[in-house]
Amino acid sequence: MIKQKTKFVQQNKKYLVDTSVIAQKKLFRLFKDKLRGNLLIPNAVIAELENLANKGVDVGFFGLEEIAKLHKIKNRVKIMFIGDRPTGHQIKYAKSGEIDALIRDLAFKEKATLITADKVQWKSAEAYGIPVFFIKTKFVEEKKKKRFTFFKLKKNKNNPHNHH
Repeated sequence: MIKQKTKFVQQNKKYLVDTSVIAQKKLFRLFKDKLRGNLLIPNAVIAELENLANKGVDVGFFGLEEIAKLHKIKNRVKIMFIGDRPTGHQIKYAKSGEIDALIRDLAFKEKATLITADKVQWKSAEAYGIPVFFIKTKFVEEKKKKRFTFFKLKKNKNNPHNHH
């Protein structure tokens, strides 16, 4: 009897995600291997991914593909899209935390565990007492890109064909 109850509670666990964890392409593996329950995806996150995809930013496409892939493991995860799409004001001030605040509010209202790869979002959620599951990531590509840019700039300065 107790085992059934535990299983029931586990299956009804609610998780809410932000854009950062979807952009890191960690969500599918997380639910395939470790988590089980209801996945709440804020419409604000979909709007953010669409916005990035429309601008030609790969992360937007990857994120939308990651969510679509989750439909293949319906035995482990029930996907629900919730909340309002962000307003023009929230999009304009996204960098100052407006959309993150919207996502935290939804996690709080839904009594869901927030899954994020954003350190500021993680700490803010903790400050509000929202259960949070922080996914540590390594930004290897970003470091490579910076190194490449530095190398490229150096190369251009030393270019004998550059007589400015």
